[in-house]
Amino acid sequence: MSDDFILNFTPTGMIPTKDMTPNVPISVSEIVEDVHRANEIGITMVHLHARDEVTGAPTYKKEIYSKIVSGIRKYAPELVVCLSLSGRDFSEIELRSDPLMLDGNLKPDMGSLTLSSLNFNRTASVNAPETIMGLASIMKEKGIVPELEAFDVGMINYVKYLEKKNLIEPPYYFNLLFGNIACSQANLLHAGVMINDLPDNSLWSLAGIGNEQLKMNSLSLAFGGGVRVGIEDNIWFDTKRSRLATNSELLERVHLIANANGRKVMTPNSFRSIMEMESGNGKYGRNFKDQAS
Repeated sequence: MSDDFILNFTPTGMIPTKDMTPNVPISVSEIVEDVHRANEIGITMVHLHARDEVTGAPTYKKEIYSKIVSGIRKYAPELVVCLSLSGRDFSEIELRSDPLMLDGNLKPDMGSLTLSSLNFNRTASVNAPETIMGLASIMKEKGIVPELEAFDVGMINYVKYLEKKNLIEPPYYFNLLFGNIACSQANLLHAGVMINDLPDNSLWSLAGIGNEQLKMNSLSLAFGGGVRVGIEDNIWFDTKRSRLATNSELLERVHLIANANGRKVMTPNSFRSIMEMESGNGKYGRNFKDQAS
């Protein structure tokens, strides 16, 4: 890692509702506008979840993702766009892979790939081996880079298995997530073990769930990693939970901490170069077929 750090913006997620916080962007226009503000503040990439336009419930449908991606790329055609393929509400690969069918100017650069099943405090995210391998295979065929999500060290080991199966290839980008009730906790030992176990040629960002967000973001900025931050993981600005955060406030605080550590946000173009991705501005993802030939 360098002095430039990856800032991965997670505006919406699957859990926050307007009843929980009025600041979570739910509609297409709200998400697009929040990403617009984030891009002006300075981010490297955005990790998007889509919501049903009537109910506000999480959706896998590419038709809604297409509206979000189109809106973002009108003003930020170089921004790295990752679409969630989460298994928390949908386990069928036919549904979860739907956003991967977008192409042309709507093609995502990346798709999230959670590397095992796991329990949250009230729900499960089901990621069967055949589903993980199937999503990885589709992404490789379509030239979409996996955003590798690991909640414990075993998930990192599974990446090495997928590599042996020729389903994924470096360079890799990992989100390492800490503080979930059934997974790695937000402490130095767990973070160090997971970072140490990453395969060669890997970029990484640390994320913390709820009150652990600020702790893990600060740790990563101090020790050379990237940051995943946004209302998806934490709706509060302070650990006392006295004030609801806006996405802009969370991003601006990361910039302040980064400045104190002598670090600046990696540009989308720099990230694309390191990750051997297309240049943006109409060309997205990674051309795996050309690399293999």
